[in-house]
Amino acid sequence: MAPETSSHSQRTGRSWITHWEPEDPAFWQETGRPIAKRNLWASILSEHIGFSVWSIWSVLALFMTPATGFDWAPEQKFLLVSLVALVGAILRVPYTLAVPIFGGRNWTIISASLLIIPTVLAFYLIQNPDTPYWLFLVLGATAGVGGGNFSSSMANINFYFPEKEKGWALGLNAGGGNIGVATVQLVGLGVIALFTASAGHLVPLFYAPFILLAIWIAFRSMNNLTSARTDVSAQIAATRDRHFWIMSFLYIGTFGSFIGFGFAFGLLLQNQFGLEPLQAASVTFLGPAIGSLIRPVGGKMADRLGGARVTFWNFIAMVIATSLAVASIQIDNLALFISVFAVVFVLTGIGNGSVYKMIPSLYAAKAQSAISAGTPAEEAHSFNKRIASSMLGLIGAMGAFGGVAINLVFRESFRATESAAPGLVAFLVFYAVCAAVTYAVYMRTPTTTANPGTTTPATGTTETVAR
Repeated sequence: MAPETSSHSQRTGRSWITHWEPEDPAFWQETGRPIAKRNLWASILSEHIGFSVWSIWSVLALFMTPATGFDWAPEQKFLLVSLVALVGAILRVPYTLAVPIFGGRNWTIISASLLIIPTVLAFYLIQNPDTPYWLFLVLGATAGVGGGNFSSSMANINFYFPEKEKGWALGLNAGGGNIGVATVQLVGLGVIALFTASAGHLVPLFYAPFILLAIWIAFRSMNNLTSARTDVSAQIAATRDRHFWIMSFLYIGTFGSFIGFGFAFGLLLQNQFGLEPLQAASVTFLGPAIGSLIRPVGGKMADRLGGARVTFWNFIAMVIATSLAVASIQIDNLALFISVFAVVFVLTGIGNGSVYKMIPSLYAAKAQSAISAGTPAEEAHSFNKRIASSMLGLIGAMGAFGGVAINLVFRESFRATESAAPGLVAFLVFYAVCAAVTYAVYMRTPTTTANPGTTTPATGTTETVAR
């Protein structure tokens, strides 16, 4: 089935580009590259601010102490950040589809403008601890709109760059956004250090001008592409493929852990070890910063050693590191806990890169299998390229649900035992299952029989390339 074109695909105007051929070397060198880079940097800024807003309650929770009027139990705070993570995960799917419908520039302006709403609400809520809990949750959860920005930003930049440069561009875009988790935590640290924990409202206030800056830069610097398409048929086909569900499961283990622990780390330090807001804030930014910066390394390791091999051993290392985190709680050793969690964040970054590398490798292998079975090469490569592209966006959305699960598990763990240890035990079991799945599906001796029941033109083994 042919891709479905956007109803706006023929629009013209100053911001719309009607001719875009990044795969043409002459066009790319003379015209395309500077335009693509300009859109990339503007996109990174907007996505970075989006991630910061998405993470803002993981920071503001450090300010919510009895001294500031918040007599909240740990499970109440974990529920708040869980809802914020949930909204962000859900919005990633429609945000992906919004770029071809509205245009990349237009949607970046719209999505950045939407960030004003949760920022204003956060500014109000953190100063009003007497707000009914249910209303606080509803209003605070609007920060999830920042989580959707990742998918729309990645979908938009994907249209601009040629295949040979997409890895670099998308990696830079993703890393620039992810590090927004660490940035907002640094802002929180600065506010606590300079103005004490009673000045939490200054954190959202700090971001207000940067949101306006992102809107202005998108308005001035970005473009819309008429060639951008909404490939709904490919998205539907992707969900029918078993590898979509397997890779989503693995990405929940890596990215879900990154965003989930990024949201939860400060709360763990406060509630497990009794750290004061300033003490917790001085540590929390390190994990997300490390995880964001190390992500490209995971991709490069996968290029050299094989995506499945890196992913498998990475999950084994996550099992070991999480076991040590449990031990650090049992012996009440804060230094060990922080050190081990730093390693966990490194591993989530490596895993994010290696899992995302596996996806196009799998579908390159499927294309080769289809060609061997008699499918014309152009048809096989075109079909599997569409499926892989759609899968990248959908798996990104699925992975974000892991952040929801982590904070809900911690909520139940503290409510039942007043400790994070049972929750961490659950996570290490999950990582062990992820390692087993990776080995069983992508590292065992590959078969050459066609996958039964598939309806795609590309059937057969996909394990060889993934290894």
